[in-house]
Amino acid sequence: MRKQQFYNLIGSDMKAVDAVIRQRLHSDVVLVRQVAEYIVQSGGKRLRPALVLLSAGALGYRGTHHHELAAVIEFIHTATLLHDDVVDASDLRRGRQTANAMFGNSASVLVGDFLYSRAFQMMVAVNDMRIMRVLSDATNVIAEGEVLQLMNCHDADLDETGYLQVIRYKTAKLFEAAAQVGAIIGGASMAIEQAMAIYGAHLGTAFQLIDDVLDYSGAEVETGKHLGDDLAEGKPTLPLIFVLKNGDADQVASVRRAIENGGRDDLPEVLAAIRGTGALEYAKRKAATEAQQAAVALELVPASQYKDSLLELCLFAVARTH
Repeated sequence: MRKQQFYNLIGSDMKAVDAVIRQRLHSDVVLVRQVAEYIVQSGGKRLRPALVLLSAGALGYRGTHHHELAAVIEFIHTATLLHDDVVDASDLRRGRQTANAMFGNSASVLVGDFLYSRAFQMMVAVNDMRIMRVLSDATNVIAEGEVLQLMNCHDADLDETGYLQVIRYKTAKLFEAAAQVGAIIGGASMAIEQAMAIYGAHLGTAFQLIDDVLDYSGAEVETGKHLGDDLAEGKPTLPLIFVLKNGDADQVASVRRAIENGGRDDLPEVLAAIRGTGALEYAKRKAATEAQQAAVALELVPASQYKDSLLELCLFAVARTH
């Protein structure tokens, strides 16, 4: 992705979003400030808030409400990270200690609740019922996705359809909401608004599928997480599901055992099975298909530099190494 072109386009807007984030993180409770600032300032691509800015720009919006809404999206995302890391007992994210490793599980859960409630305060301030409906519905679906993922842990019988449902709920839904909200404040027609929502959903799915690939192929220094984290938690992600469907008896047995037991004891055998069956290549092809569907959804959107950047995001989602 041509980062310089991207940041030249929305760099000033992203700075405005960061200013909103810093302002809205304020709390009279010291621990709330410490934990919230730690997780929000710990890096990350800021893709979801960027989607709000780009989609609004592509539809001709030139006000400032998109800064507030981009911050809302980032707060919802950050709250899910805090809760995710507690549920997964993770100790590393983006190359740094997780908030729960730093401050404890209780503080992480409660500050996640603070971020959710602060996001809803900010939604109300925008005073647009349709935006509130999109974001509140998305937040609910994301929570359902978290529960679905929890139910699927250690389930070696989960199929690809079931796994894609988790992705669409847990990850893609916030991408979808970010793109749709930008279209709404941009005054888009219903057809274009729905096209932007479809774009976001497919982009988010592609993004998560590549995360699945990187969990078994990425360099830890780039991904900021341990290789095989999903396996350690017993998560049946797409590369493992592919092996279970297409591998030989030994490959299937090793992957099934790893999912059902969790941990990293079987990681060498699992990695060999993934390589031997072409599971990563399959997952990459699925991600590329999702990215292409996202790009096709943008055909209704007028030509602009903002649209060009939205298309670039489709390429980045698949080609990225972290």
